[in-house]
Amino acid sequence: MAGGEEKVLLVDDHEDNLFALESALAPLGQPLERATSGNDALKSLLRGGIALVLLDVVMPQVSGLDVVRYMQRVEQTQHIPVILLTGFGRDSELARVAYRLGVADLVMKPVDPWSLRTKVRYLLAQRRRMQALDIQVRLQDVELRSLRSQLEAARSPHAAVPLPHPDVRVPHQQGPHGQPGEDRKQRSQFAEEGEA
Repeated sequence: MAGGEEKVLLVDDHEDNLFALESALAPLGQPLERATSGNDALKSLLRGGIALVLLDVVMPQVSGLDVVRYMQRVEQTQHIPVILLTGFGRDSELARVAYRLGVADLVMKPVDPWSLRTKVRYLLAQRRRMQALDIQVRLQDVELRSLRSQLEAARSPHAAVPLPHPDVRVPHQQGPHGQPGEDRKQRSQFAEEGEA
């Protein structure tokens, strides 16, 4: 991978189709990887580093739809967007099955290079936004867990460290035996005895 950047996986059992896809996507400057069968596509996906898949529907042995079904069952691959490519024109049954499986789009061959680049650019940008959001959520979750554990420790009757005063200018008060607030209790006791 160039500089650790995720790749677009191009899957088709015909070399001329792969060449056409590479030519259409080259202006994006995104690293591309080829696979000539469904099995090769699955191997590439499981190796990791794939951001998006352009996948021919009709291939021998393992079809494009089979690849998508497998991707949906594996946590590592189920959130990778897929654009299915078909040479059979508009097929409402194929579209129904494809969208039910969660594909991002269904594109007719021969592909329009400008339209394909636009879709790929959009899906890659959306994936990057989702990844950034996921990282942010995880960091906030870690921070929340840390705050909860601090709160639980502070509420514990055996809490070793007292909570600091919210105003940092107020000095921390400790009694003669090192117990916080001990001198306050003694002053209160003396005041009561003085009143009596």
